[in-house]
Amino acid sequence: MKIIDTLYRLGAITLLIGAIMKLTFPLYAQYIYTIGAILFAVMQFIGRHKEGNFVLRRLVFQQQIGGICLVASGVLMFTHIRNEWIVAMFIGALFQLYTAYRIPQEIEKSKK
Repeated sequence: MKIIDTLYRLGAITLLIGAIMKLTFPLYAQYIYTIGAILFAVMQFIGRHKEGNFVLRRLVFQQQIGGICLVASGVLMFTHIRNEWIVAMFIGALFQLYTAYRIPQEIEKSKK
C-alpha cells in the first residue's frame, strides 16, 4: 500500500504542476498534466475500498469518476484549441474534493 500512496501523491503533484504550467509553457504542460492525471486515476482504481458499505462504495465510484474527468481534461488539452479542458478539470476537481472529505467520514462512521 505504501507504493500506491506514493504514486498517488506523485500523480497529484504532477497533475497540479501541469495545470499551473499551462499558463507559461502550454506545449509541455499538456504532457505533464496528462501523465499526472493518468497516474492519479490509475492509483484511485487500484487502491479502492472493497468494504460492503453501500455509501462508501458510492463515494469511491464518484472519486473514480472524478479521476476519469481529470484524464478527459488532459485529452481535451490535446484535441481542442480553446479552454474546454477547464470544464472537465473543474468537474473532476469537485468530485475529488467532495469525496476527499466524505470518504474518511464514512470510514470512521462505519467503524463505530
